[in-house]
Amino acid sequence: MKITDIKTAVVAYHGKATLVRIDTDAGVTGFGEANPDAGAAAIVGLISELKSELIGEDPRNVEYLWEKLRRKHVFSGAQSGIFLIALSGIEMALWDLAAKAAGQPLYRMFGGKFRDRIRLYADCGDGDGPAGSPEGCAARARRMVAEGFTALKFDIDDLEHPAKFDAVNHTINGAELRSMVERVAAVRDAVGPDIDLCIDLHARYDVPSACRIASEMERFDLLWLEEPIPAENVEALKQIRMRSKTPLCVGENLYLRWGFRELFQSQGVDVVMPDVPKCGGLSESRKIAHLAEIYYIPFAPHLVSTPLGTMATCHVCGTVPNFLLLEWHALEERDVWDSYVHVPGGGPSIVEDGHITLPDAPGIGVELNLDGVRKNAVPGYGVFE
Repeated sequence: MKITDIKTAVVAYHGKATLVRIDTDAGVTGFGEANPDAGAAAIVGLISELKSELIGEDPRNVEYLWEKLRRKHVFSGAQSGIFLIALSGIEMALWDLAAKAAGQPLYRMFGGKFRDRIRLYADCGDGDGPAGSPEGCAARARRMVAEGFTALKFDIDDLEHPAKFDAVNHTINGAELRSMVERVAAVRDAVGPDIDLCIDLHARYDVPSACRIASEMERFDLLWLEEPIPAENVEALKQIRMRSKTPLCVGENLYLRWGFRELFQSQGVDVVMPDVPKCGGLSESRKIAHLAEIYYIPFAPHLVSTPLGTMATCHVCGTVPNFLLLEWHALEERDVWDSYVHVPGGGPSIVEDGHITLPDAPGIGVELNLDGVRKNAVPGYGVFE
């Protein structure tokens, strides 16, 4: 079996999500997805450049092909960023293809599964209207719990807060902090003590601000406080972790197992959250999870992908022992999100009661709905042309 072509499509979701298709001379096709937070034009262009290095190769040699591309381009950015995001999309398509060729669900290719269902947390953003208000946050929390979710996440970093003194320096002030506390208190009161609650700060703050926020959050028994500061400075993260009982979750902006090594060795994190279609791909994410397990750190991937990338990530979550939770970010774009794949069994969505069930179909286990892809394709990129 040889690779004959690699094509892309770009669809509207969380910005622009890049889908990848790999064709072979055996008639087997694999699909993957690159994280949509990066520039689609750059990802599409890079995949087009890398295609010539994969044509004629056996797609079942997934790890070899991944390493071939990474090593060859180590001097042109293959450590992080756009290159790794593009490589993650390619690698996902290779795994889908290899599993289909073997007639096996993807989790079998990874040694089998620890669990049948993947527990999700609903990313609730800044709540229902009025957005950002305690009442709006409480309303959304109750709505998602009613849909079966047992874990929620809210954003409380408000760069447009009227009490801010500076547009660049985000050192927290008392009025901002009170607003944060009021929103989290409203959510906790709305859902009670048994719903896991996560709070995201999007790496906005400095160490003094993060310590103040983390301290105030202790009363709410959070599952985690997410990225109060950028994750690159592990010593700064450790300062926050030592000063508060609130667990810290970081990792969505780190790449490859090497990018996580110091984080684990220095024990600057309580929960790790690599983004699978961003940090290097499916195999790399499993390696990161296994490294985390050495330090008894739970694995809870960040995710902003379509159902294709989501289900592929579920196969990773199902095959590592230290999996905790997986992000589900499609609340605001649910109809578009659901339209991108054919749901196994013909249901309306792969998400049911706050969980996703691992499919037994070969490959990732969901097939793209090309009608949905074409309907929501971003103009100017084509659809697998």
